Amino acid sequence: MAFRERTGALRKALKKHAELVYITAPLRVTDPAPQQEPAGGSQAVEPDSQAEDPRGWWFSNAQERSFHAGESCQSSLGLEESLEAVRRVVREQGPFDGILGFSQGAALVAMICALQGQAGDAQGPFSFRFAVLIAGFRSVCEEHARFYTTPVSMPTLHVFGETDRVIPDHMSRELVAGFQNPQVLTHTGGHFVPAAAPQKKVYCQFLDTFISK
Repeated sequence: MAFRERTGALRKALKKHAELVYITAPLRVTDPAPQQEPAGGSQAVEPDSQAEDPRGWWFSNAQERSFHAGESCQSSLGLEESLEAVRRVVREQGPFDGILGFSQGAALVAMICALQGQAGDAQGPFSFRFAVLIAGFRSVCEEHARFYTTPVSMPTLHVFGETDRVIPDHMSRELVAGFQNPQVLTHTGGHFVPAAAPQKKVYCQFLDTFISK
């Protein structure tokens, strides 16, 4: 099932506050392992392996074209291609008020927030006013350390599950620490995009602060 279909409840919850535009990750994942919450920790493959055409934003293992959130590496494969894909959508379909990402997509959003802050408000291709990061994490790839050198000032809402075994909550909290005045929403579930009434209320209140401003 594609991410768009898996976030139908979120789109419905936000329909009076935001229109969601989906970006397809440019990297095809070959022979992906099933995406599930393993008993042993955070070694699940992050790209959406439940999709007919599974995709990812970068590979931590370039040779195997695979990704694991906890896999340390000196360099990755595909990140610049993915950033350019986002830039292209912004140029062709933007401007956009905000950006949202889930799991590896949320990690990518954190990098985009950092790039925007490093470039300055009047420069660069990104000019988002806010970001929503769901089940996000800091990349442990050494070449990505440049994204975490300065606290990010963009307003952000960080959402993660307390029983997530794909991206454990401590990984999401490590990402939160790199943002100034972040808003945090936790839920008792695992690795999914929550959109029940309690989460809907927080999403809408967060977005309301940017409407008509």
